[in-house]
Amino acid sequence: MSDWGKVRLHVVTGKGGTGKSTVASALALALATKGKHVLLCEVEGRQGIARMFDVDPLPYQERRLTTGLPDADGGRGIVHALHVDAESALLEYLSMYYRLGRAGRALDKFGVIEFATTIAPGVRDVLLTGKVYEAVQRNARNKGAIEYDAVVLDAPPTGRITQFLNVSNELAGLAKVGPIKSQSDTMMTLFRSPRTAVHLVTVLEEMPVQETADGIADLRSVQLPVGGIVVNQVRPQDLSAADLAAARSGELDRAALEDDLRAGGIEVVPDLVDGLLSEAADHAERRALEDSQRTLVAKMDVPSYELPRIAGGIDIGGLYELAGLLRAQGMA
Repeated sequence: MSDWGKVRLHVVTGKGGTGKSTVASALALALATKGKHVLLCEVEGRQGIARMFDVDPLPYQERRLTTGLPDADGGRGIVHALHVDAESALLEYLSMYYRLGRAGRALDKFGVIEFATTIAPGVRDVLLTGKVYEAVQRNARNKGAIEYDAVVLDAPPTGRITQFLNVSNELAGLAKVGPIKSQSDTMMTLFRSPRTAVHLVTVLEEMPVQETADGIADLRSVQLPVGGIVVNQVRPQDLSAADLAAARSGELDRAALEDDLRAGGIEVVPDLVDGLLSEAADHAERRALEDSQRTLVAKMDVPSYELPRIAGGIDIGGLYELAGLLRAQGMA
């Protein structure tokens, strides 16, 4: 357990398929306690937030999304959402810093903006992270904007997160001076400070756990602050060690299982019993793998949190359930 009370920017990353968008959404709900405003951002162009919360596709504009998880007194904060895309961010940047409102839109028609953000991916990342930075560090240029108590970023996957956040280094060979270089250097002061935490989402499988370890090493190599590890989609742990061992070795008591089925009013047929014993063996093997990977996660010396696999997929009720678990474990 760790105290993330000083963190304003929670960056959530993870290998594809681990559920990082789900965790980011649940964390935003957990952080939005009474009187607090939380912004949930995405930068990958997938409209994942809209699908997660079953709302219309989000524009490049901060929108009220929902209320947070109730706190001990029943109070709720407000979760806002923002879909960030590089082209809109560049138009806003040109308008804000160069007053190229109509001229900027003309450049967009000629494809100049797409050209610029495609040939210079470092610039693209500066624009994406710059909008997130602005949401955390509000200034006089954005009068009347909401001052957020926390910003949660559904970030690119683990394999790209260091490059994505280390914008100053990525621009070193592209822009050595000028406003974009200055902006990237300013953002790095936030990204490397205690006000930022990069949380990594994994499942208890070999490749995601190894990628998590590699991601932690990469982040630390460039002085980016590692937050916690969220172990997602954990299977129920309702069988004893002895039962698991018996299931793995094929030594479960078949007669006892048949008696339990009869006691539950279920007709006992050989195929049913065989299927249950096979499923028990598979579950036991999976649990053994999870236990070995959990040991590796513990050795990473990073606060860790566990979330269960929710049968039937994630809906808004499931997000609130996961938010409650994150809060109960001290992540929010």
